[in-house]
Amino acid sequence: MATYLEFEAPIQELEEQILKAKEIALTTEVSMEDTIKELEDKLVQKTTDIFSNLTPWQRVQLSRHPDRPYTLAYIDALTGGTFQELHGDRNVKDDKAMIGGFGLLDGQSVMFIGQQKGINTKMRQYRNFGMANPEGYRKALRLMKLAEKFNKPIVTLIDTPGAFPGLEAEERGQGEAIARNIYEMMRLKVPVICIVIGEGASGGALGIGVGDKVVMLENTWYSVISPESCSSILWRSWEYKETAASALKLTSKDMKKNKLVDDVIPEPVGGAHRNPQENFENVKKYIIKALAELKKTDPKKRIDDRIEKFCEMGVWK
Repeated sequence: MATYLEFEAPIQELEEQILKAKEIALTTEVSMEDTIKELEDKLVQKTTDIFSNLTPWQRVQLSRHPDRPYTLAYIDALTGGTFQELHGDRNVKDDKAMIGGFGLLDGQSVMFIGQQKGINTKMRQYRNFGMANPEGYRKALRLMKLAEKFNKPIVTLIDTPGAFPGLEAEERGQGEAIARNIYEMMRLKVPVICIVIGEGASGGALGIGVGDKVVMLENTWYSVISPESCSSILWRSWEYKETAASALKLTSKDMKKNKLVDDVIPEPVGGAHRNPQENFENVKKYIIKALAELKKTDPKKRIDDRIEKFCEMGVWK
């Protein structure tokens, strides 16, 4: 059964009307073709109207939609079942919130790394809700170095509410692990593409977010802090989360305008969860095209361009 967000109520109503009309046609053998066609046209128009005028907070809600595809779904679709997951940071343990491994994309071997949230309550607990510990970031770095060793491109898929903030994570060096990843990713000799597929929150996202191409899906967000946390700090309440979402300029459109990401990948009308296959195809086409362009560039120039791009962020002349 489909899950609807609050602002999708008119869409839900029309879809229920279409379903009822089809049931009537089936049970009474009365022709309902004209009625169904009229309702379907209204549905397309209403969906287009709603999704072309989304507020920042509504996009945040979409990025967290329970039916939205997560990292493993993307990897399976992109690699056609050839993905071979690799485990462990060779130091502490295997962090289930961070996954990675090699897979074939359009005939070429690619290292895929990303945060996995889990598709149900049990799996979300198993994956720690996509919040990686230091060993998760150290595993990611180990896999990046492995990809560099064999001269294979890297694609990271970002979807996290933040790095795990627990005491044990801080004891094992959460800040250092993320900082080390940022430093090392700047200097990787292979092409690196980073894609925000859901939530891109704080250092948890930055830990795998430094690349030649940093892109966002249309209905995602990328920010130093979530709207709820921002609201609770500034107003001591979550009630102002919508105001915070607008002020943070965290949408893909704002991030592209402020030159903090390179590109925005469009989603199907209604969001990635409405038509996952079309969404996967959009992502696949982008990666293949971007990798073809990046491979033409000398590794030293790629590194220099990467460093220059990030050094220019936040600089006003």
